[in-house]
Amino acid sequence: MTDTTRQTHTVEKIGGTSMSRLRELRDTLLIGTRKPADLYNRVFVVSAFGGITNLLLEHKKSGEPGVYASFANDDTAHRWHDQLDRVADAMKEAHAAILDHKADLLEADRFVDERIHGARGCLIDLQRLCAYGHFRLDQHMGQTRELLSGLGEAHSAFTTTLLLQRAGVNARFVDLSGWRDEGNVSLDERIRDAFAGIDPASEMPIVTGYAQCAEGLMGEYDRGYSEVTFSRLAALTQAREAIIHKEFHLSSCDPNLVGPDAVRKLGRTNHDVADQLSNLGMEAIHPKAAKTLRQAGVPLRVTNAFEPDDPGTLIDDLPADSAAVEIVTGLDIVSLEVFEQDMVGVKGYDAAILDVLARHNVRIVSKVSNANTITHYLDGSLKTLRRVEKDLATLYPAAEITTRRLSLVAAVGRDLSGLSVLTRGLQAIAAAGLEAIGATQGPRNVDVQFILDRADMEPAIRALHGALIEKPQAQSVRQELSHAA
Repeated sequence: MTDTTRQTHTVEKIGGTSMSRLRELRDTLLIGTRKPADLYNRVFVVSAFGGITNLLLEHKKSGEPGVYASFANDDTAHRWHDQLDRVADAMKEAHAAILDHKADLLEADRFVDERIHGARGCLIDLQRLCAYGHFRLDQHMGQTRELLSGLGEAHSAFTTTLLLQRAGVNARFVDLSGWRDEGNVSLDERIRDAFAGIDPASEMPIVTGYAQCAEGLMGEYDRGYSEVTFSRLAALTQAREAIIHKEFHLSSCDPNLVGPDAVRKLGRTNHDVADQLSNLGMEAIHPKAAKTLRQAGVPLRVTNAFEPDDPGTLIDDLPADSAAVEIVTGLDIVSLEVFEQDMVGVKGYDAAILDVLARHNVRIVSKVSNANTITHYLDGSLKTLRRVEKDLATLYPAAEITTRRLSLVAAVGRDLSGLSVLTRGLQAIAAAGLEAIGATQGPRNVDVQFILDRADMEPAIRALHGALIEKPQAQSVRQELSHAA
């Protein structure tokens, strides 16, 4: 499976929210109406069931501590023990809603008990070891996070394998989590060793989205690790295609904002657009995972997991046939404005600001500057930005430093040339009774960004989608009818 010729199999990833609807996936994507011969040559990389990773680590949105966060800060009554019990209960509840056969339920319960018991023992031993002054707990938290992360994916992959085997599919559980295995191996070695002897033409590998390796996926990618595993597996095995299955199509806008009848499925776009979407928090695929596929020459497709007959959206490097706005989306941001009258003509201000932002791990979405003001639009909490302000005030005591909660709305497409998107977008925003605080368009003509008050983000998205995507489509239909007449 590792020669340089393109293989016939696909590598396909299923996210956590979709995994919680596993019975539906069995009846649509995984088996559906396929004949036995059509079931194979598909490798599935699965995420943990929805909500499990939040319980293991911390809630992705609210920050509510899970087992990891509680273990890291536990200096009282072993709160993390109770939270680990909560994880076990949630896992058993998840697979009980999926598996029907009593033997499968007993096997899944046994699997959960073994993994939870093993993880608990490991954390107890680590706490005991770090009670001695020679060892520090904070030096082992990276490995602890890795250990806990792997529990969720191992459970979902094992459950999926049981479900498919009970349905007559020759499914194989492929555990990349490194459970009781040699730990000092690279990601490539971990994948190659696991797939030695596997024949996708006659069996369906169900692979954990987390892979334990010497590089430590959590350290660089944190909770984007499953896409890294997915992309590296597709590249190493020279898959015919890499496919990401979501609960929705990659569309021109959130249908909840503009209505399901107004949105349009993309059908095709390129990696440039996918990168812009990732920057705006609408991640089709992790940028580094996309880079792996692009360099390996493996095409990427994004589909709706519950509409398996729809080809979805192909992401490649080809240019657009014609200029068009493809997506309108938005992101809550915080602006950081540094004004100093004496800044003009002096070098080093921006570099120092970037150093402070990097030190506090704040992500930059966009930026603008003039003679005496540098403004960064950031994806981060106000609490973190307060620390940034304090550091900058120490560096530049004469500067005026202000933060403000705003939103960034963007129109994105492979080619926006000749469309006057900036002008038409500002007109649409004004016509909706809104005010743009700022707007910018780069020379590459792939996105136009509008800065607004945070409360204006959703109405601005609706206004821009109507003016830049829905209206051109309506005009095109009228032109076709006119030509036909």
